[in-house]
Parts: sequence; C-alpha cells; structure tokens
Amino acid sequence: MRQQTSKSKASTTTTGAIMLSAAAAMISARSGSVGGIVRLASAFSAPATARRGTPLLHSSALFSTASAEAEADTAAAPARINERLSRASLPSSLDARTVADNLDIVLSHFTSRRASDATMDAAKTISALNADRVALIKKRDEALKIRNECSGKVGMLMRESKGEETEEIKGLKETASKAGDDAGKVEEELDAIESNVNALLASLPNLLDDVVPDGDDDGANELVSEWGDAAALPKELGWTDDFEPLWHDDVATNLGGWNSEAAVGMSGARFVSLTGSVARLERAISSYFLDRASEKGYVEVSPPLVVSRTALEGTSQLPKFEDDLFKIVPESHTCNGEDAFLIPTAEVPLTNMHANQILEEADLPLSYCALTPCFRAEAGSYGRDTRGLIRTHQFYKVEMVKITTADTSDEEHHKLTRHAEECLEELRIPYKKMRLCSGDVGFSAQHCYDLEAWLPSTQEFREISSCSNTGDFQARRMALRYRPEVKAEEADAAKQQGGKKKKKKAKKPKPVLCHTINGSGLAVGRTLVAVLENYQTPEGDVVVPEVLRPYMGGLEILKKQQ
Repeated sequence: MRQQTSKSKASTTTTGAIMLSAAAAMISARSGSVGGIVRLASAFSAPATARRGTPLLHSSALFSTASAEAEADTAAAPARINERLSRASLPSSLDARTVADNLDIVLSHFTSRRASDATMDAAKTISALNADRVALIKKRDEALKIRNECSGKVGMLMRESKGEETEEIKGLKETASKAGDDAGKVEEELDAIESNVNALLASLPNLLDDVVPDGDDDGANELVSEWGDAAALPKELGWTDDFEPLWHDDVATNLGGWNSEAAVGMSGARFVSLTGSVARLERAISSYFLDRASEKGYVEVSPPLVVSRTALEGTSQLPKFEDDLFKIVPESHTCNGEDAFLIPTAEVPLTNMHANQILEEADLPLSYCALTPCFRAEAGSYGRDTRGLIRTHQFYKVEMVKITTADTSDEEHHKLTRHAEECLEELRIPYKKMRLCSGDVGFSAQHCYDLEAWLPSTQEFREISSCSNTGDFQARRMALRYRPEVKAEEADAAKQQGGKKKKKKAKKPKPVLCHTINGSGLAVGRTLVAVLENYQTPEGDVVVPEVLRPYMGGLEILKKQQ
C-alpha cells in the first residue's frame, strides 16, 4: 500500500567522485530488470531480549543495543546520489544508534522525501537522546559496580567477624544500598528515554534506495517502461474517429449493472453497488488474479478483515495514518484488548502472519496472496475522484506479499512487480511502469514501482498497482526475523577443529531481520474500470477479455440493456 509524505525544504551535502561513480554504476545495473545487481544488505541482529529481560516485540526492537564498529570512524564520506547522501553504508532500517551515528545521511533522506519539520526534529531529538542514554548507562553501570563491590566486601567481612555487624560493615551496606537506589533511578530515566525514542522512531519514514529519483511529487516519477498500444483495441472493436469513449460508470449503467444511489442511500458517499453482469465480471477478475498468483507460487490465504493496533504498527500504517483507517468502537470489539480496525489492505494480515517469529533461511522466500475487501477513510481526498470506482471507501484487491532475505530482496521485488505486469498484459490493457520519486514514495517503502493503466474516457494513465520493497522496515517493527543457514565452509571448519575428538557442531548464526515486499496483483475495482472502458463498443456492449471468459461461463459479450 502506498502512503504519502509531507514536504519541507531540501538540504544535502557533497561527496567524492569515486564513490559516486561506483554507486551510479550499481544504479545503472539495477534499472529494473530481475537480472540486475542485488544490493547486499548487511543483516541487523536484533537482540533476543530487551535490557531488563523483556521480549523484544514490535517497537522495542527499534532501539538497538548493537555496538558501533571501529571502521565507522574512518569510513569515507558517503556519495551524493539523486540529491541526497547515499545509504550504501546503511543497508538496514533505522534504530536509535543508526540515527545518532548517521544523522547527516538520515536528514538528507528525509529532506529528499520532503518530510515535515516535525520529522526532521524527531530525528535530531533521537540523536540527542541516544547520547543521553549512553551517559546514563555509564552512570548506572558505575553505581552497580559500587553496589557489587560493597556487597562482596560485606560478605568477606561478615565471615571474618563471624557474623558480627561492625561499623565498617554497616557503612558498606549503606553505600551498597544507596548505589542500588541510584542505579534504580537511572534505570527509570533510561526506560523513559527508551519509550520516548521508540515513539519518535515509529514516526520516521524508511530510508530511500539509492535508485529512487529526487522529486517533489508524482510529476517527477520516472518512466521505466511502457507496454501496449492504446489504439489497438479500439481498432479491433470498431471505434470510429468520432466515437467518444464513455466513463466506466456510464458503461456499467448501460449494462444494467450500476446502482450507486442505493449504495449511497444505505452507506454514504464513496460506496457503490454493482449488479448482474458487471458484478459477475468483477468476480471473474478476482478469480483470475487469484488463480494466476497461485500459478506463480503464491500461497492463497483467507485472512481476518479486522486487525489490532499492534498489527497496523507492524506494517507502519500506524501511528501516522490513523485518520485513513476505519476504527471499530471498543464497545463493539477489541483485538485481545487492543483497538480494532478494518484492514486497509491484505498486506497487514499477510505480513503479520509471522510477527515475532524466527524463520529459517531455507524456507525463504515466503509468498502469499489474498483477495479481500479493503477499507479506507480517504482522509484528505475530499473532492478528488468523486465519480465512479477510482476512489471508494470499500474495494476489492488481490494482494501479493513476499518475506525474504536482504540478499534476495531486490530480485524478489522485481519478480513480484513483474507478476502484476503480466496480469495487465494478459488482459491487453496498455500500461506504464513508473519508479516513484522521493517525494511520492510511500512512508514504509525504500523503493516502489507504480503500474498505471490506460483509461480512454479521460485519456490518461491511472495507478492500478503499487509494488513496494520495504527492506527490513516492517520486519523491525514486528520482530520478524530469520536464521541464516550455516555456510558450508563454516561447517567444514567446525568439523576440522573437532579433530579426533567429539565432532564440534558449527555455531548457529544469530537471527537477522527479514525483508518484506508487497504489491497489488491487482486492484480489482480499478481493473474493472480499465476493462469496461477499454473493451466497450460503439453499440454500448462490452467484449469480455479472452482470459476472463472461462470465469464468465464462456460468455464473450456483455450486451447493452434496452
């Protein structure tokens, strides 16, 4: 699901030419083909427990306890690519330590996203709080050291005095008690900082892939490829030069399948009711998309349509986009005591199926698909696309989700996008493949392709699918990890170390964060729009696309109602 970001002034820094040329070569090789170079993202090893033994769940995983590497101090300055600093040295998503140690890169990416001043300030605050946190940890550890030293001396002196509590022992006990209290107070300050930092981190968008072009809005999106001839179908269907193609709602009305007044009467604006052959055509499109996804290896899922606040935080619709969601009142239902919401996309339940799990690398990638209704309040879209099916509160969509590794992330993203493209090609709908610019790419995405279908009524291309690679951005929030396989050379080395003694097992690698990818395959309502408009005839009929005919009982033409 694509989500928008707000705007602010741009600010970037300069870099060296050697790194720039190397990074530019990588971008050129990764221009969109499956066979392009895959960026190798170093894995972030999320600790198994939080500082006080609490399981690392969701947002707490955003606060890294990983130590900085020595090379960081001597690393060359990052290259400047697409008007921002390259993220080549930051292949994983943001935790507090990463923000603090790389604030210049982080701010550069947020500037490129046209992020708000509040977002920029949040990153700066995290950096400052992380410094406070380091100082407090040192203070706490010093207090604990004093307490432990005093306790050790008390034990030794008690043995020497045969249990008699001397003045020296009393003094040591008082010192140990005070040090323990001091450590406890510092721990409370650390907890407050961690809570504050986690809330701030949850408000920060993903860093951008270096291949994402710079730009303010969708006008700066980059054309990757085009497919189809907008004049081909009209020629086959007998369109004349003076024929003016109808809007999809008028086409559906002619077929006797459009009933918006009844829907608005019972549900309000931006709801539509389809009937007869039009409703059947919508169902045929849904079934075709599901069958095709299954043929490509996606496991079909029938997920819940109601999810918790935690689930939506995991896929990052919350906390930022709550106004776009349909919330269920607590008196009606809660999800395990949490706020409940209707799903805005099946991406949410499909990705959260493995929240808080450690998967095995051998089982990846996992590929899922689901047909669900999606519910969106469309806050901020007042007055836009009020006619027809382009922007409604409820619509069907077949969602595709992949859970994979950092090494295969780019390749799987291109595969998923290609699967969506093939649906349009088999339907013979002309389309454009666009790479979203920095000001248009969604909050959670590091790289996103939009597929835009041709609509004859308005003579324009409109988004019909959005395919996003979120990297480990969502996985960090939902503690979704995998355990890398033991490499053959490491296993052999472990055996050799064992010698004639008992064979030594290779040490299990630590779990690392997965990468998640999602995309529409496709949006059913908008595909119905494209089919009705592209396959209409001057007589008012609609020719059924060949690939959909098996799902329509062999029906070839939907006849205009007299």
